[in-house]
Amino acid sequence: MNNDKTQIKAKLQQQPTDIVKVVMFGPESTGKTTLSQQLARHYNTVWAPEFARDYLQNVWNNERRTCEQKDLIPIAIGQMALENDLATKASKVLFCDTDLLETKVYSMEYYGGHVDPLLDEASEKNKYDLYFLTYIDVPWEADDLRDRPTQREEMFLAFKKALDDAGKKYVLLKGDKKTRLKTAIKYVDDLIAIKK
Repeated sequence: MNNDKTQIKAKLQQQPTDIVKVVMFGPESTGKTTLSQQLARHYNTVWAPEFARDYLQNVWNNERRTCEQKDLIPIAIGQMALENDLATKASKVLFCDTDLLETKVYSMEYYGGHVDPLLDEASEKNKYDLYFLTYIDVPWEADDLRDRPTQREEMFLAFKKALDDAGKKYVLLKGDKKTRLKTAIKYVDDLIAIKK
């Protein structure tokens, strides 16, 4: 069992890199993917999509079930494999559509406050240069996986609390796509300038 834990721990670790890493962070349907794509295009780099979306869509299509607690570690491992791979292909900056702290928030909110200790530890150890906390002022868009259209405020506050509790540096993004992108570019430009 300890060997299994050691292997999982290793798979949840970030690989060292010199590039700037920025995370889109917040509840479902708040524009994280759109912003990741826009920023990657603007900086001519790659972005790390949310592994959970494909994983859970596959679970839904094949098993007709939604996310369960047992899915969280495989999701976290898949996310880190994706991030670590794309970090080697990124130019100056990697935009992450999510991170393990986001997975931790979902675990807490959906499973009565329970978080796997390995996920908890990795979410604290893995480092990013900046988080963009996406606000709930964009229209809700339904799909097979989104399920809390009436709890947007509650979920947003859970995400904000997670960043505050973890002492993460973040910028709150509000407004339309253009406004958010403009604000995000200003902060990313500053980060890239500091890293030079």
